[in-house]
Amino acid sequence: MTKSAAPRRHLPTSPFKAPVTPPPKQFAVDDQVTHDMYGLGRVIDIEEGIAVLVDFGPVRERIPSPYAKMSKL
Repeated sequence: MTKSAAPRRHLPTSPFKAPVTPPPKQFAVDDQVTHDMYGLGRVIDIEEGIAVLVDFGPVRERIPSPYAKMSKL
């Protein structure tokens, strides 16, 4: 059995720079987006920090955070 390692944390006294974390993705209603699986769509509703509801034409999908496969156009 293998254990998954916990992410390393940066110590304030370390001589090395802290790793840069990208800011979380932010979407607004009516933003045009693209999704790796569903294609082009438009944001129609937002559940802050939880999910966004996107209209992809024939289907509406609730995409949960962290929106790894979705990006704003």
